[in-house]
Amino acid sequence: MFSLIENLPTLAKIVSALMVAFLIAFLLTPIVKALAHKVGAVDVPKDERRMHKRPIPRMGGLAIFLGFILSALLFVELSSQIRGMLLGGAIIVVLGIFDDIYALPALPKFFVQIVAALIAVYHGNVIQVLSNPNIFSSDPYWVLGAWSIPMTVIWIVAITNAVNLIDGLDGLAVGVATISSLTMLVIAMLVSDGVVALIMAALAGSCLGFMPYNLNPAKIFMGDTGSTFLGFILATMSIQGLFKFYTIISFAVPFLMLGLPIFDTCFAVFRRLSKGQNPMAPDRSHVHHRLIDMGCNQKQAVAVLYVISAILGLSAVVLTTSGELKAMVLLIALFIAAAIASRIYLFNHLGEDSQQPKEQKVEKE
Repeated sequence: MFSLIENLPTLAKIVSALMVAFLIAFLLTPIVKALAHKVGAVDVPKDERRMHKRPIPRMGGLAIFLGFILSALLFVELSSQIRGMLLGGAIIVVLGIFDDIYALPALPKFFVQIVAALIAVYHGNVIQVLSNPNIFSSDPYWVLGAWSIPMTVIWIVAITNAVNLIDGLDGLAVGVATISSLTMLVIAMLVSDGVVALIMAALAGSCLGFMPYNLNPAKIFMGDTGSTFLGFILATMSIQGLFKFYTIISFAVPFLMLGLPIFDTCFAVFRRLSKGQNPMAPDRSHVHHRLIDMGCNQKQAVAVLYVISAILGLSAVVLTTSGELKAMVLLIALFIAAAIASRIYLFNHLGEDSQQPKEQKVEKE
């Protein structure tokens, strides 16, 4: 069996890794849902931040994790870096399971996330070089030296929590993670990095397998078990697949690929600090909440954020293949088109809503 897999062409391996992860996650999600009910991992709506009106089981990320890791173990050669990533990811999943059941405080979770990041770093997942964003500088890149380990830990922990923070609407976090993993998959294939491509195929497949159960109206949430795990894997693999290039793309591509969760997290931290609040305190002012307050329903808000994430991902691919100028022009053009389309759509949507009571009144008369 393993010799047969090893002899498969790279593209066939990638497709197989995606499909195996998809099937495992899809088949295991109902089992995880039943398990979540038994262990009490159920999200009960108790504040205005929650969009659902009835208790819904969480911990669905366990199905994503199992689909991913079984596919990865089957198709990917386990180097030291991959082992460190898988071990750290397993720790994040165990932490997420306990959090989904017992709602752990933020500080202990933060500490365990740092430990998981350090394990990944110890096994070789380290950002050693950053390209210089100043294109007029004579130094094309920065060697981090002693700063490499703390910078890597900050990156991994930050992205782990960033993906967790956008998990506020049905299907949002898993969809954004799917788009980000497919973006990195395409880039890895373009630069002939087979290992990163296989890992991203397994991650995308497991997300797609879980997605039918998580789209609105969601039957199960991924919980911290899934959102923090997805963030951890994306952050760690971006170190292997993106930061190792000594060009401008090593600085820009990860931030484009993960642009939506990074922006939302930075905006949330700035907003809370400006109000004198704890930056880790939850609130109802994330990007997805603002779209809901503008009049979008959950499906519409998620679709808008999918489009934004896809635009950023496409720009990252173009940046990798065609250079900075074309990527910048494409990014600006796509965002202008998306802004115009969104404005027209939201105007029509709000207009229909404002006319609805009048139409109902006429019918009654």
